[in-house]
Amino acid sequence: MKKTAEYYSKQYNARAAIPEHPAIFTRWIEQSAWVRRSNAGMYDLMYGESAGERLDIFPTRQPHAPLIVFIHGGWWRSLDKSDFSILAPAFTNAGFNVALVNYTLAPEASIEEIVLQQLRALAWLYKNSEKYDIDHRRIIVIGHSAGAHLAAMMMAASWPTYDKELPADVIKAGVLLSGVFDLEPILQADFVNVDLQLTPQRITPLSPALMPLTQKIPFITSVGGQESDEFKHQTALMAKAWAAYHQQHIALPECNHLTICDALADTESTLFKATIALARSV
Repeated sequence: MKKTAEYYSKQYNARAAIPEHPAIFTRWIEQSAWVRRSNAGMYDLMYGESAGERLDIFPTRQPHAPLIVFIHGGWWRSLDKSDFSILAPAFTNAGFNVALVNYTLAPEASIEEIVLQQLRALAWLYKNSEKYDIDHRRIIVIGHSAGAHLAAMMMAASWPTYDKELPADVIKAGVLLSGVFDLEPILQADFVNVDLQLTPQRITPLSPALMPLTQKIPFITSVGGQESDEFKHQTALMAKAWAAYHQQHIALPECNHLTICDALADTESTLFKATIALARSV
């Protein structure tokens, strides 16, 4: 059966498939506000010049601890780092510093510029690690949805090419959640490409599943059991593309495209436990 634009739009429109998504977003915002009131944090640190180039750091009490960097999703065009403060306490309590990274949203910024912003963010965190008592030798990147695409792009990056002061192995491990790693289908997903304005010529340089992973970066993947076939296909594609370094796939049959983030923040979930095990292994 030939897959049509209607098919791709339905498959990738995760919010339309989750009628309760407004309530989930509201809960995240409320719980994240509580986290910021009750936990130590440094907010809206500038890693670049534009208004979108800001990040938050939640420090752990352990000295010179590793860093978890979380990149949010929202089809590169919505949501904010502040919506995901809820993720921080589980990881800071486990002995990890946490950075939540923003970027300029589409259509104001192209995906190419958003990728460059994430390169700037990771480079900034690496170079400022001593100031924030971070072990720059142990940076782990986690991304959800469009953020998983950006996390994978960071894993595939040639860091010395971007900045000769950086080592090749800036990132030591990755966790890719419900991501989009081959952007070709998005050309036909009209509901989002109206803002992204992707063209066929731009697909390959923006698709990590079509790139080699030149560094030995162990990573795990996960996708909710309640997600669409296309999101599951994208995750399988990424696992196959970088099979040599794919450590584990975490099945979450009860989760949808949004509640997978709740699983990441749940210290009893298999996803959280696998993420901690991976982070501690590098």
